[in-house]
Amino acid sequence: MRTRIKICGITRLEDALACVEAGVDAVGFNFWPGSKRHVAVARAAEIAAALSPGVLRVGVFVRAVPLEVRDTVAAVGLGAVQLHGDEEPADYVGAGVPLWQVLRVESSLPGSVSPRAAEVMLDAKVEGFGGSGRSFDWSLARGARRYGLPFWVAGGLTPANVGEAVRQAGPAGVDVASGVEARAGVKDPALVRAFVAAVRRAEER
Repeated sequence: MRTRIKICGITRLEDALACVEAGVDAVGFNFWPGSKRHVAVARAAEIAAALSPGVLRVGVFVRAVPLEVRDTVAAVGLGAVQLHGDEEPADYVGAGVPLWQVLRVESSLPGSVSPRAAEVMLDAKVEGFGGSGRSFDWSLARGARRYGLPFWVAGGLTPANVGEAVRQAGPAGVDVASGVEARAGVKDPALVRAFVAAVRRAEER
């Protein structure tokens, strides 16, 4: 099974283009104002417009007003919405795109997901909302199959450990932000390429 790769926290066009060139499947724009990787809607729209149609544009939101999410989806051309707070996906169906529900993992997986969720993102349970560089026990992720939805693994992934995460968890996709950065919000193209290569090597085993 081919593992999808998403690079999150895109703030610069050159970083987005480097990700596409490296062969990623999706890029993430963080619209939560409290994030070190926050990007303005107008800037995200400029970056998204320069990308090839086959690259999925994902918007990351935390407790945002549903109407604002819908407007951002339209303005940027988002293909999915990632709900990274404690939102109920049913409140965001008006966005008109698939909704990804983030579940925070500590010592076990949450018991259920929203029936409105199209995909699930498993992230480490920490203070704040992602981008912490902290990971969780990837062996727990295999239990996410009971949700009956594609699931992603996020949190603390780097080129050095993503292969093991893929082998242990068997996810539909992996999501990284800080693990491929030179500094917050600025991606390192060499690390992005190394991350992609590590995922592909893991698939061959």
